Amino acid sequence: MKLNTQQLNDLVTQVRRDILRMVHAVNSGHPGGSLGCAEFFVALYQNLMDRKETFDMDGVGEDLFFLSNGHISPVFYSVLARSGYFPVAELATFRKLNSRLQGHPTTHEGLPGIRIASGSLGQGLSVAIGAAQAKKLNNDNHLIYSLHGDGELQEGQNWEAIMYASAKKVDNLIATIDLNGKQIDGTTDDVLHMGSLKAKFEAFDWDVLEIKEGNSLEAIISGMNEAKSKTGKGKPVCVLLYTEMGNGVDYMMHTHAWHGKAPNDEQLAKALEQNAVTLGDY
Repeated sequence: MKLNTQQLNDLVTQVRRDILRMVHAVNSGHPGGSLGCAEFFVALYQNLMDRKETFDMDGVGEDLFFLSNGHISPVFYSVLARSGYFPVAELATFRKLNSRLQGHPTTHEGLPGIRIASGSLGQGLSVAIGAAQAKKLNNDNHLIYSLHGDGELQEGQNWEAIMYASAKKVDNLIATIDLNGKQIDGTTDDVLHMGSLKAKFEAFDWDVLEIKEGNSLEAIISGMNEAKSKTGKGKPVCVLLYTEMGNGVDYMMHTHAWHGKAPNDEQLAKALEQNAVTLGDY
């Protein structure tokens, strides 16, 4: 059963609490990008994807999601747990020795919801394209979703994959770019200016749409449903999702400083005060 708007917004707030508490507990992790994508993940898993009740690695007969920028694992783990893939209490093991919830998602521990090890930036799109082609070979009409950082597109392997996807008409794929304009060393423009990503993807013969309010659940759901309507028409689909790194925590927003830094005790308390609705902390 899909959640209503208030339930979705409450879940987003809880996911932000989870992210903050996870990285604070081990003084390690990536809160900035995770917070910026909380709405996207909640919308994807609670509204947009056609997914099974139980997890299996084959993924036949359901939509699949691949996270390429694996360092934003806190938001991924939180939403997976809150969507029933594994116990919420397991979030307390994030980045700890022998935990299934490593800093970057891994598969060898068998964590439900994780289909690939990710975090070596630039590789996720290639995997997603392979999965999309497997769907076609299996006559499975479900979709493949993927998420990528904007800074990640500075990796060359992406552009080989982008070229391949259009040439092979991989039109059951929706690749979303988290367009927050920031990466670990500064703004994406300062590190390596990429010009218009919309123009670039269109030049590679992708169908491109933009979600300007990338931290609005309503805008995400509307935009992603539009993206779904463009599948099956001979072109892969790219969604440019304009988000704010650190969204929901005032001192983390409008800066790249919290890309990979954990809040201290005082900062955590302040951030949790700003996200006071709780569905039950782990």
